[in-house]
Amino acid sequence: MSGAIDKKLSDLGITLPTPAAPVANYVAFVRSGNLLTVSGQLCFGPDGKLTATGQLGGSVSMEDGQKAARACAINLIAQVKAAVGDLDKVVRVVRLGGFINSAAGYTDGPKVMNGASDLMVEVFGDKGRHARSTVGVSALPANAAVEVEGTFEVS
Repeated sequence: MSGAIDKKLSDLGITLPTPAAPVANYVAFVRSGNLLTVSGQLCFGPDGKLTATGQLGGSVSMEDGQKAARACAINLIAQVKAAVGDLDKVVRVVRLGGFINSAAGYTDGPKVMNGASDLMVEVFGDKGRHARSTVGVSALPANAAVEVEGTFEVS
């Protein structure tokens, strides 16, 4: 039987992908007590391809960057489900960290990250409100436009 969060995802038209395997010497997530930290997730879409490549403030528009951040958030949620089995066990989204592949001088990274933040609130309601940091970087793996990591309180 699907839980309330699975139903919410379905209502939003979101199907969680198979979580990506780590590509280097790290694990996808670590649970310590009630905190679950999920490694950075790239903006892979349902087709397994990056939703946006390149730099914000360069070849990637803010709108495409927000869509990429949303894709990262979907991949974070998929990792959480793999870790705890039932998304209704999420007590709170504690923190998101965003890395925005940015051209020199690009300052709208926080607006790009709203794509991930907004989805967490859409899916988890008030439990999805979180602390956040956003950092502009000169490059990301596979030339992805956005990468997002997260910490979740789970029961």
